[in-house]
Amino acid sequence: MKNNNDIESFLLEHKPQVKDNPTFLLEVQQKMRAVDGIKVEVDRQRNYGRIALVCALVLGIMAGAMAMLLAYLYPVDTESISDGIVAGIRLFLERWKQYLMFPVAVCTIALSIIFGSRRHKSVS
Repeated sequence: MKNNNDIESFLLEHKPQVKDNPTFLLEVQQKMRAVDGIKVEVDRQRNYGRIALVCALVLGIMAGAMAMLLAYLYPVDTESISDGIVAGIRLFLERWKQYLMFPVAVCTIALSIIFGSRRHKSVS
């Protein structure tokens, strides 16, 4: 809050003088339109980023579900091809299979936060 007090005291000490210039209001309105244009662009980019994030999450969940479905429908006999890497992955999955739903839950929570945190534009 120190910065706000500094700005306020600076503005109180250095009051701008408005000259009798007929173009002053036009210049101020032009600057305000420029600021509004920047606000619109920032909002557009924020919405684009949010949409991209949601699409990436949804596509990741769908790809994972498809991979799980394919693995379930077409099982591979891992014992016949158990090299070092496949056997290690199999042992890892057998050991940690109860925690595999954790990433799915995290993605679901992230989607609910993204969809639930819509900001309402205030009219000023």
